[in-house]
Amino acid sequence: MTDNLYDRRSEWFVPKFGPTRFRLIAGLLFLPYTGMVLSFTVIGSILAAPIHYDRVLAIVVIYFLGLGLGAHALDALGSQGLKPWGRVLKRSHLWIMAISSLALAYLIATYYIVRYAPLLAVIAVLEGFFVFAYNLEWFHGRFHTDGWFAFSWGFLPVLAGTLIQTNRISMGAMALGVSMGLFSLVEIKASRPYRSLRKVLNPSPEEHDLVMRYEAILKGISLGVMLLGGGLLLWRMGR
Repeated sequence: MTDNLYDRRSEWFVPKFGPTRFRLIAGLLFLPYTGMVLSFTVIGSILAAPIHYDRVLAIVVIYFLGLGLGAHALDALGSQGLKPWGRVLKRSHLWIMAISSLALAYLIATYYIVRYAPLLAVIAVLEGFFVFAYNLEWFHGRFHTDGWFAFSWGFLPVLAGTLIQTNRISMGAMALGVSMGLFSLVEIKASRPYRSLRKVLNPSPEEHDLVMRYEAILKGISLGVMLLGGGLLLWRMGR
């Protein structure tokens, strides 16, 4: 069986059904982790009073396009063939996916920046930098670290959710941003050793147990954050 840790087709977030090409494209999206980031934007939006639900949807769509599609396509381009989803599509197709999704994300963001939230432009510039610097490992990988990951995909999305609603940042939003950044830090800290252990072709029983523990952490934190975001949104809609 070649479906091992190296090609990652057997990882828990990759569908177990469908043709290989479909499974790998779904794997490229890292849907549970993308769902975490989308939930961060929702959590940030919840702080607004009143809340504009069209802007909640807008920031979710913006981050799905920018992170779920754009950043992960760039990540596949920067993986140097180490990930199966970096090989299932041609490099030209990955570039088209990345640029087109980012362009659409920024087009939507620009509308809301001009109409309602000029300060959101600061987050747009920062995220635009990290989407390339982190995923393509610019500057010799200086920004491809756990800390910058937590900042760019944990802290900033919360602020983006708040800013698109209110065009201001409160202390509460800052505190929530730090909190969600810490959740992102736990996720990436568990993800790295998990991936390393999954590359072992003949793992020992102890290594297998560690893989299962890390996988449980990753499943728990991603599902927990998504339920938190969804639950808070339902609570707010019911008020």
